[in-house]
Amino acid sequence: STWGPPEIMKALKVVPVLLSLIYSTVSNPRWPTHIICKSNRLEVSYRSCDPLQDVALSVDSCTYVYGRDVNVRLATVLRHAINELSVDISLTINGEIVPLYSKQLCERNQPQFQFCGKKKGEYIYYSGPVSLNMQSIPQGEFNVTAQLFNEDRH
Repeated sequence: STWGPPEIMKALKVVPVLLSLIYSTVSNPRWPTHIICKSNRLEVSYRSCDPLQDVALSVDSCTYVYGRDVNVRLATVLRHAINELSVDISLTINGEIVPLYSKQLCERNQPQFQFCGKKKGEYIYYSGPVSLNMQSIPQGEFNVTAQLFNEDRH
C-alpha cells in the first residue's frame, strides 16, 4: 500500500496532537492521588491521568461482599462530547496486564446512561451500582486502569 494525500494529511493532523499531549504531560504536574477508602484490610486510591482535568470518584463502603454491587459516585466536567463512549478496564499485577472489562457504554442515539449524549462543558454525575463479579479481592498491590474513549478516541 502507498501513502496518498489523504493518509499524509491524517498523519500531519496526528503529529501536533501527539506533541501537545507529550508537552502537556511533561509540563504539567500530575494530579494528586485521592484515597477512596482506607481500612485495615484494604486501601483504594486513584489518580486522574488526564493532564488537564481531575475526576471525582467515591464509593459507599470499603468492604466488599461477593455478589453485592458496589455503589460508586463519579463526577466531572466534560472536555469532549459523549455521543459514543467505551470503557476498557485492565489489571496490572507483577508487570502483567490482564484485561478485565470492555464495553460500549453509550451508542449514538441509544443512550444507556444519563451521561450519554452530553456536550462539551456539561457537568456529569453518576451515582449507582457497579458489579465487580469477583469472589474476593486479591491480596497484594496492583494497579487497575480504566480508560474511557468517546467516538473521537478522546
